[in-house]
This record gives sequence, C-alpha cells and structure tokens, in this order.
Amino acid sequence: MAYVITQRCCNDASCVPECPVDCIRPTPEQPEFATTEQLYIDPDTCIDCGACVDACPVEAIFSEDDLVASLSRFRDINAAYFQRHPLESNFEPISTPARPPKELGTLRVAIVGAGPAACYAADELLRRADVEVEMFDRLPTPWGLVRAGVAPDHAGTKRVSTMFESAFRRDTLQYYLNVEVGRHVSHDELVAHHHAVIYAVGASTDRRLGVPGEDLPGSHSATEFVAWYNGHPDYADRTFDLSGERAVIVGNGNVALDVARVLTMNPDELAKTDIADHALDTLRGSNIREVVVLGRRGPLQAAYTTPEFLALTHLKDVDVIVDAGDLELDGESRALLDDPEVEPTLQLKYQLAEEYAGAPRNPEHKRIVFRYLTSPTAINGTDKVESIEFAHNELVADASGHLVARATDRLETLPASLVLRSIGYKGRPVPNLPFDEREGVVPNAQGRVLADGEPLTGVYVSGWIKRGPRGVIGSNRVDATETVEHLLADFVQGKLAAPRSDRAALKALLTERQPDLVDREGWKAIDTAEKTAGKAGGRPRVKFTSLEELLKAARS
Repeated sequence: MAYVITQRCCNDASCVPECPVDCIRPTPEQPEFATTEQLYIDPDTCIDCGACVDACPVEAIFSEDDLVASLSRFRDINAAYFQRHPLESNFEPISTPARPPKELGTLRVAIVGAGPAACYAADELLRRADVEVEMFDRLPTPWGLVRAGVAPDHAGTKRVSTMFESAFRRDTLQYYLNVEVGRHVSHDELVAHHHAVIYAVGASTDRRLGVPGEDLPGSHSATEFVAWYNGHPDYADRTFDLSGERAVIVGNGNVALDVARVLTMNPDELAKTDIADHALDTLRGSNIREVVVLGRRGPLQAAYTTPEFLALTHLKDVDVIVDAGDLELDGESRALLDDPEVEPTLQLKYQLAEEYAGAPRNPEHKRIVFRYLTSPTAINGTDKVESIEFAHNELVADASGHLVARATDRLETLPASLVLRSIGYKGRPVPNLPFDEREGVVPNAQGRVLADGEPLTGVYVSGWIKRGPRGVIGSNRVDATETVEHLLADFVQGKLAAPRSDRAALKALLTERQPDLVDREGWKAIDTAEKTAGKAGGRPRVKFTSLEELLKAARS
C-alpha cells in the first residue's frame, strides 16, 4: 500500500523533508518544482509510514486504500509521474539551518500583510531565530486569500490557516490587524522599531481586458466576485445581476473554474460551506443555467491545473461541455503532447477535455462550457451587458519558439448578461518603496528590495509582490524561506540597524493612532463567534462581512 497526493496539494513541500525514503517529487531544489501542478509520491518506494500525511497542511494525502471515487484517479496520476521521471535519490537528511548566535540578541521584524506569503515568512522566522514578529494587516482578520480568495467548497485548502494558527500561539508574534501601513504607521516608523521589514502584500488589482464596453453594468472582475462571495468587507455591498441564463468568464485559470463552480453548484451544497450569507441568498435566486469559459489559447495551454479540471467531473447535475472541434491540435502542440518527458498531468489535461467532449449531456443540467482559442474584442449593450464579441485565435510560434495566440478575422457574438474577467492579478505600488510598473512587483534580489540596483538596508519582500502573481498558496513557502534566509544572513553579518524603539513603544504608538486595533485576543473573539454561529447550521463558520460586525465581535 502507498500514499497518494491528491487535488488539494498546495505545493508548500512540507511533506518532502518528512519522507524517510525520499520518494516525493519534485523537490524545491529541482527546476521543475517551479512549474509543477502538484507533488507526487512514488508508489514503488513509499513504505506506508504516514509521515507525509501528518506534515500536509491541507490534508491532501491519503492511503490508496482510502481514496474516495472523486480522488481515485490520483493513484494513476502519482504513478505516471514516476514512469516518466524514475526516482533517483542521493538522499541525505536535511540539516537544520544554524540559528543566529545568541549574543546578537532578539531579532525584531515587522511583516506587512497577513496572507499566506506573510504567514510562511513569520513561521520561518519563528523556527529559525530568537525573534519578535509584528504582523500588520489593514483588515481585522488574518489569512488574506485563504479567507477571502479560496473557494468556499475547497475547505481542505483553507486548513493551511490551522497550521499558521498553531505556529503563532506564542507572544513572540503579535497581531496588529485593522492597522494600515501608510495611514496609521509609516514605513519609516516601522524601520525605526525593527531590524527589518518584510512586505508581503500580494497583488491586489486585476488586469483589464482593454475592450469597448468593459465598464458596462454587468461586467466585473472575477476578483470582485470572489471577494463578494467570500465575505470580504470591502466587497460585501456589491451587487451582481444573475437574472440572465448565461454568464461568460474571460480567462480559464483556477479562479475562473472556482467562479464557474460557484455559479452552477446547488445552493444547498454551498450552504454547508463558509460562503457569505448575502452571496448564498443571491445564488438561491440565480437564473444562470450556463457558464461559458473563454480561453485565449488551446486546451494544452489552458491556465487551469489538471486537478481542478478533473474535479469538475464530480459536480452534481452540471455538465461540462467541450466541443470536439476545439481539440484539434497544431503540429507544435501535438509534438508537446507526445513528448515522453512531458509531465503526465499535461497529457491528462488533454485526455479530460476529450472525455468531456464525448460525455452524454442532460438538458436538465446546468452547463460549464469551455471555449478555447478566443479573445474578447467588445462587450456589447446599451445600459448593461447584453452580449460579448470575441475573435477566434490561431496558435503561432513567436521568435523564441513559444506558441502564442494570434487573432484571426473570424468573429463571434455570444448573448450574455454577466461577464467576469479573470485574466490575472497585478501588484500595486507600495508607499516608500521602488516599484516596477511593467511587472507589478517591487524590484528585489532574492527578497532584498533594490533601489537603483542596490539593496535597501533592512527592507525585504515575499510572495506575489516579490515574484509576480504565479503559483498557488504553498508556493509562498519556498519563496518565504529564500527571503528569510537572506534577512538572517544580513542580521548575522551586522548589516541591519538596531531598532531605535522597543516593542512597548510601538504598541503604545499604534493604540493611540488606531483605537480600533485588533490584536490576538480580538481576532480570537472574531474567530470564536464565527465558528459558534456556523455550528448551529452545520457550517465551518458564518462570516462577519462588515467592518462594524467584525469590530463588535473583536471587542466582545
């Protein structure tokens, strides 16, 4: 019997060092780790010890004998990876990195942000050094996109916050929530109170289509819709017109699939999750019967991951529609598919599309329709969205040999009352830091912030504001490890200026500036109140969705 990694895999690689026989791949040291859709366990080497199960923060690993029907295919997916990439190992136990010498004293670090990138950085610091960490977020709640971005039906993925909660129980980490850096405290004041400041603020804006009609009522970003159904207080009062029968999502990444599922799932199923009550009420009255997902390139280049595409198979009373004509491959794509070195999930991605194309359809079911090789050219309507126009694309090789989508003169118009763009995120400038407008990141060298090519003393970045909006939740762990490694090296080498004020002075300053500051006890009160409200309805929690409700709960 072997263990199997399944759909929930967050790629944070917590399981890799725990495996006593080194049979989990790829590892963070391997180049393919940066692009893999998930990790894999070699069934021929696994000794059934369960160490990886205990290490997994999102409960993605199961014994092959315990796989339910919806996950059973992952047994073959794990095995297929090692058929293509036979396990080679010169395994040596991973040594614990040296801690900074005690004589250097306590390292003080401010972390701006409280999402996965910030939490992984804090966790790494707490494990590696004698440290005091202050974590800042402008919202009264921590966890960032784990709370406000992960789809409500992906409860397993949200469990990574349990790992953070456990690691942050000690007073060595203090929460300063509902505190906005740049408003309640300045960058210079953070620097004055700490040896170092890590900015882990993510990529909070979405990219635009740049087509006529994009700002019509009924045209929104998927970012807004996701934040709305997840109860983000900045978006709780948004309204979305679900009175029509067709919605169109532009872009086909995992966020697009999340939105498509939420729009087509039975609201009674969503009622078992932590979806915001206002969203659940709206979805109960929805007339949406069909969600069309438009992708710029072909089925092999689709941005969604194979595990998320596979999960659509198990949606109840929802047909997944793929036109067989969209699966015809150009020569380069066919060669890629037939490459014996290609990761098995890419072949499965195409195989799943073929299976959806050949599956029987029930006219009584709702539909998620995938359209490939399309690019929107206009959103049409008089006072609101009435249709979307798109061009059909062809794939051509650019100067570097990469396949890119090029629009043809063949146009098509599709009636729709709701259009959601899901074509990626982009970082915003951070006050007092340099910013690369084109890439949407803070310029840095392995986490050290750069100004005119030179490191800014004591200032670091981690997560999407460091590398751009790529990867999944667990990708931030490797990223944070790199940033913290360089921060600690700078501390040991005496490159960081000692704080001019202590922890007590910072707390006094912030309490005066922001009377509604939410600390550890305040967050604990919010968390308890939400979970208690959820228990009555068999839900994980019922979220407070306004600032007023959150602060009232915190004060309780």
